[in-house]
Amino acid sequence: MDSQLGLIEQSFNNRYTLWVHEALDELPDSFTITDPSISGHPIVFASRGFLKMSGFSRAEIIGRNGRMFQGPRTNRRTIMEIREAIREERPIEVNLLNYKKDGTPFWMLFKMSLVFGKEDGRATHFVAVQVPIVSRKHMRNSGMSYSEDGGGSRLREIVFGSCRREVCSDSLLDLDRVLALDSDDTGLEIEDSCEASDLEKRKAATAIDNILSVLTHYSQLTGRLVCGKRCSLPGMGFISSSLYISLGRIKQSFVLIDPHLPDMPMVYASDAFLKLTGYDRNEVVGQNCRFLNGVDTDTTVLYQIKESIQTEQACTVRILNYRKDKSSFWNLLHISPIRNASGKIAYFAAVHTEEGCRNQDRHGLSLEMRQLSAIGAIKVAVRSLSMGAGPSKS
Repeated sequence: MDSQLGLIEQSFNNRYTLWVHEALDELPDSFTITDPSISGHPIVFASRGFLKMSGFSRAEIIGRNGRMFQGPRTNRRTIMEIREAIREERPIEVNLLNYKKDGTPFWMLFKMSLVFGKEDGRATHFVAVQVPIVSRKHMRNSGMSYSEDGGGSRLREIVFGSCRREVCSDSLLDLDRVLALDSDDTGLEIEDSCEASDLEKRKAATAIDNILSVLTHYSQLTGRLVCGKRCSLPGMGFISSSLYISLGRIKQSFVLIDPHLPDMPMVYASDAFLKLTGYDRNEVVGQNCRFLNGVDTDTTVLYQIKESIQTEQACTVRILNYRKDKSSFWNLLHISPIRNASGKIAYFAAVHTEEGCRNQDRHGLSLEMRQLSAIGAIKVAVRSLSMGAGPSKS
């Protein structure tokens, strides 16, 4: 749990200055920010507007997944659309029925956008703006008019649950929700859907722009720039956040290489690889693996590696490599092609093991078995993602 909280704290501190929290809190909008690189895709920031709208405290929300706001009347199909957009790393705008802390349901316009790291094009955060939808049906029943020029200020006083329905009390599970409903709303019904107005859509779009502006500004001060569109350098390559999370569960030392990009750069490096070589992730991603070679690296072995890649075959070699501090180590290197769901090569995986660590591990697995285990886990992660990810690379 402590490690999870540490990751959540680092989610912002590693990329933005400490003043970003205060700047985001000054925005009047209701929104949350989540981190797809942390297991469970938790909320790492919730605005004051969102806390006021939902009734939750910040401590109750940070570290939790957004599904905590769903309830029995939340449309499952809409939730699947949101999940698909997250998996495909694309924006989405939908009307969604969510629930407050006291069980009150309310309709909102849910607009989600992404934040990308400029150096590698990876999705670093998802921004979700929630704009309460004022029920047109409730307005008509109340004899109210709707103005988009700001004259409808009284509408801000309407309870967000104006679209809700009295919940049938047949089930004890729903009893708390019935008790939470306002007495003067008796008889009101949750509409099957509430369509957001143009004004509400413009409000959501403006909120997204303002949030991205704040994040961009405070990332400039740290040098780790972000942007609202995938903006990595040409030839840099990137992997989706879903694949990034899956690969992060694999504990061995390995890198993922994209053969479709010029010079075949690494697009992923595991924590164990960084520990083995002494490099930081931003120093290796986007680079060809040749920086590990040195004056005493055997060129015959390098040719053997090159030939196996050209013939799309796996190979295992013993090669002298060098760490960042220039110290050398014998690397028992295993390289294997990684195919996507359609059978085409998507990546090459290179598993790195220092020779002194070649004995059996605590689970009794030999070096060869550990290497094959890592390759198998990488193949499963890549194929699982590509099965529903649309056209594959060729």
